[in-house]
This record gives sequence, C-alpha cells and structure tokens, in this order.
Amino acid sequence: MKFVLEVTVDDTAAAVDRAAELGRILRYWGGNLGHYALETGDGSAVYDSGYREVGEWRIVAS
Repeated sequence: MKFVLEVTVDDTAAAVDRAAELGRILRYWGGNLGHYALETGDGSAVYDSGYREVGEWRIVAS
C-alpha cells in the first residue's frame, strides 16, 4: 500500500504560518485515518483551518 498526501500551502503567508497550518492539517488528518479501511482507492479531500479544500490523501497500489 502507498499513502499519498498532497496539500497546496499558501505561499503568500509567512513561513511560520505555513508551518503551523501544515502541522495542523497533518495532525487532524493523521488522527482521522482510523475511520478508513485504508484500502487501495480510499481517499478524501483535505481542508485547512478555514474549511477550504487544499488537497487530498489517497491510497494507491504500491
């Protein structure tokens, strides 16, 4: 199994803000993975703290 996470980070924000937002996204979505079977084809949109879609995660065959 291969886990793929793609997130677009706001490059106009300060570096510290980008790091904080990315850390929040990783903690939230990492903790949420327990709700999925984690089988090939599983995935979900990823949202930032403003509830804007900023990417996705998915499981693909390795």
